[in-house]
Amino acid sequence: MRIGELAQRAGATVKAVRYYEQIGLITPDRQPNGYRTFSEHHVQAVQEIRKLAALGIAPARATPFLECLDAGHEHGDECVSSLAVYRDAIAEIDGVIVELTRRRNDLQTRLNASASRTFSDQSRNAKEPDVTDYTILPDGLPVPDDDGAAAHLPGLKLPPLTLPTSNGEQLRLDEPIPGRVVIYLYPLTGRPGVDLPEGWDAIPGARGCSTEACNFRDHFTELRDAGVTRVFGLSSQDADYQAEVVDRLRLPFPMLSDESFALGEALRLPTFAAEGHDRLYSRLTLIVTGGVIEHVFYPIFPPNTHAQQVLAWLQENPRKDAAE
Repeated sequence: MRIGELAQRAGATVKAVRYYEQIGLITPDRQPNGYRTFSEHHVQAVQEIRKLAALGIAPARATPFLECLDAGHEHGDECVSSLAVYRDAIAEIDGVIVELTRRRNDLQTRLNASASRTFSDQSRNAKEPDVTDYTILPDGLPVPDDDGAAAHLPGLKLPPLTLPTSNGEQLRLDEPIPGRVVIYLYPLTGRPGVDLPEGWDAIPGARGCSTEACNFRDHFTELRDAGVTRVFGLSSQDADYQAEVVDRLRLPFPMLSDESFALGEALRLPTFAAEGHDRLYSRLTLIVTGGVIEHVFYPIFPPNTHAQQVLAWLQENPRKDAAE
């Protein structure tokens, strides 16, 4: 067959076939009149080269596969030399992945730091921010209904779980802490320069995690005066993410990370889904005394005044042993 027919049958261009011939991958037969002709074997060879190219293996590295076909094998990767090319290609891809991952992490770190600086500078200068200010609660948010999903919690003991904290420690939940402990659960905290999930503001009770954290920060001393010995925020975000939030919002308390929803499974806590997130914690707050849930706030709205709601309850319900 002529070169045009070969190219058509192999799914290549004439120019590509000529290139393969030029670098010595295929050698046409010569008729007495000098014309080049190609056989079924050449069709198979060109198809093999193109399959390899689709995998990222350049034609210049296809020789072991063609030699394997020349040796009578049905497939070009049935020889040891061909497998070695596969291994080398995989190793190269692994190296690229490592490098791209490193570059992505560096870019994400720079983005987070830059966005936080921009946010802080704009706040200090009282200028209109270029990024969404997640410490401000927008108007018109839907109010969540009480669906009874937390009614079973009062009186339950905290399970024997250990969760990482934003300050690099591990907290065993069932180990009693003197006084009252406040654990407020929230879905996720937004960062300046990073978009929230699509439709976030339309989900009742979803928006307001940063405002809630700031509210607990601003009333932290009053909560301590009311008998609270520890305050923890808890979400399914990882501990490093939580640490950034604590630093950026200047929180005087640590965050807990429950990426596997272990506490949710143990206590049957309410959750919901959002764009890009199969599962997130619904917003609720636990008042824990001696490792036992004494009181639950659910649902919570608005989150930017929730610390005052907790403070009012604490003042109206002083511990009996503290009063004595």
